[in-house]
Amino acid sequence: MIEAPIGPRWLPQGSVIADIPCTVDIENTADSLHAHVELEGVEVGPGDTLLVHGAPTDIEFGHKGVHQCRATLIRASLFERTLIRVAAYLGLTELYEVSFSPGRV
Repeated sequence: MIEAPIGPRWLPQGSVIADIPCTVDIENTADSLHAHVELEGVEVGPGDTLLVHGAPTDIEFGHKGVHQCRATLIRASLFERTLIRVAAYLGLTELYEVSFSPGRV
């Protein structure tokens, strides 16, 4: 059995959707080093946790592969989703540079 991540006791645990089929694309070549997961029929939202089962953990240099696996999606609660959206917005505003000077500094 897969358990939800442990968090503060006052946060409600998210709901678990078990056994989602997924495709894992892994490549370790001179051109690319990546691992992409494509879920079938489910979208992952802000704060959701995805656990992929049965995917290879390493691949030799120069190889690539596509594997069919299963995944478990743990949905974030409404409070967690809202908290992550607010944190993302505040992180984005740090990128703004605002100046009220009349000319060059």
